[in-house]
Amino acid sequence: MTREEKMKEKYELMSAFERECIAEGKVIVCGIDEAGRGPLAGPVVAAACILDPEKPILGLDDSKKLSSKKRDQLYDEIVANAKCFCVVRVEPKEIDEVNILNATKNAMRACVERLAIKPDVLLIDAVDLTGTGIEVKPIIKGDAKSNSIAAASILAKVSRDRIMEEYDKEYPGYGFAQHKGYGTAAHYAAIRELGKSPIHRESFLKKMH
Repeated sequence: MTREEKMKEKYELMSAFERECIAEGKVIVCGIDEAGRGPLAGPVVAAACILDPEKPILGLDDSKKLSSKKRDQLYDEIVANAKCFCVVRVEPKEIDEVNILNATKNAMRACVERLAIKPDVLLIDAVDLTGTGIEVKPIIKGDAKSNSIAAASILAKVSRDRIMEEYDKEYPGYGFAQHKGYGTAAHYAAIRELGKSPIHRESFLKKMH
């Protein structure tokens, strides 16, 4: 089997949930995912994506399994070929006020509300999302099982990485371009040396002395 044949086979396997929804009469299927629930700094970013079945994008997968170069390539393909998508960020101040899970859900709801096309069903990576008025199907490890969720995961991850690369220029010395705000040893060392930046999540740093 050639590489392209393998990719086509994987695409078909990862279309199973979408096909199931369409068979139930839910034609407009939207995938939702987020990036940045765990970091000490920066926003949490959610994305919602409605793919076009007539324009299959091969190689979609959980964004964490892909190289940065591959993510960037797929990001461009998704932006060019999806029926519609939306990316929303929620800032550290709101994360501290409402907690990370609620901030993530707020970002997801905002994504759905701002889509140009109203979905019939939402496929989501195992988050209990209410308040959209649309049926939600949570799928555990959905970003590796559904093309729609995988596309949303790539949109969210690439968008957030680019935000953190810009913050690296604004707040030099923390290494945001490298660790993207996650709690690496180098990041903790930078916080101890430089103090907190305006984009750090206070609620995530309470245990630091």
